[in-house]
Amino acid sequence: MPSTQTPSPSRGPAPGASTSAGRELPAYGGQAVIEGVMMRGRRAYAVAVRAPDGRIRVRTGRLAAIYRSPIARIPFVRGVIGLWDALVLGMQALTWSANVQLEGEGEAPLEGPALYGQMAVTLAVAVGLFFWLPAAGGQALEHWLGWSALAGNLAEGLLRLALLVGYIAAIGLLPDVRRLYGYHGAEHKTIHAFEHAAPLTVEGVRPFPEEHPRCGTAFLLILVLLSVVVFALLGPMSLGMRLLTRLALLPVLTGVAYEYLRFTARYRHNPLVRALIWPNLRLQKLTTRPPSDDMIEVAIAAFRAMRQAEASTPAPAASLQPPQQG
Repeated sequence: MPSTQTPSPSRGPAPGASTSAGRELPAYGGQAVIEGVMMRGRRAYAVAVRAPDGRIRVRTGRLAAIYRSPIARIPFVRGVIGLWDALVLGMQALTWSANVQLEGEGEAPLEGPALYGQMAVTLAVAVGLFFWLPAAGGQALEHWLGWSALAGNLAEGLLRLALLVGYIAAIGLLPDVRRLYGYHGAEHKTIHAFEHAAPLTVEGVRPFPEEHPRCGTAFLLILVLLSVVVFALLGPMSLGMRLLTRLALLPVLTGVAYEYLRFTARYRHNPLVRALIWPNLRLQKLTTRPPSDDMIEVAIAAFRAMRQAEASTPAPAASLQPPQQG
């Protein structure tokens, strides 16, 4: 995938923002990376990061062929496929952004066994913390306190939710993560500006909110809340079977959560839907921070590069909308 280096985008005037009402807009998404932002379109993506020398480095590429597959148009299935591809792309973007910082500091890039080892440890910790621990906790309550299967499953789901919110809040206390959350806010502001036909300048982007209804944080909350309801309906079972059913049902819950997120994002101006997405937007208060102007510059650079890459990439016969906003 090509990589280019560009100077920081200049700041332009701030004419009045216009509305995008009545126009069908692409559902662009993305995520924050180390000192930067990844923006994802229908056919291409771009990553922009602030290098240690102060310049903005940009990398662009095409999305995987899975987005052009007929299966990628099937409701519920498309969410599982898209999410998996987005996780892979997100890890690639994070790795590249980390290597830009390491190169600037004269250190060796993260690749090969070191990279794969880090990915394996991250996956193991996530599975252990958000799957094994809540499942074991629910099982222990049923065994030691004589709780019913329904009560134990509900306790498991609530523990999983508490761990998710607590983890997000705890890592947000770290200075580096706070900067990451600032870039997350810059990503959301930039997409908001595009969707409201505002100028893509620092002054044009700055007034918009840090929260966005298609955010991946919202997807995680929906997924966990769905798991509370679905798992609560399962009967008593051994710990091994409990873990197996959780993992087996994860793709099903992922597909349902994705379709719910698409629906609420599309009809977010409806009063009832606004009430439904209110918890999602509140949770994003933990995963976003007001970005500085230099962070907004990076997000704008990523968005512009993605749009340019989209224009130069042939449109597929069948495409999948990006699964989530970062």
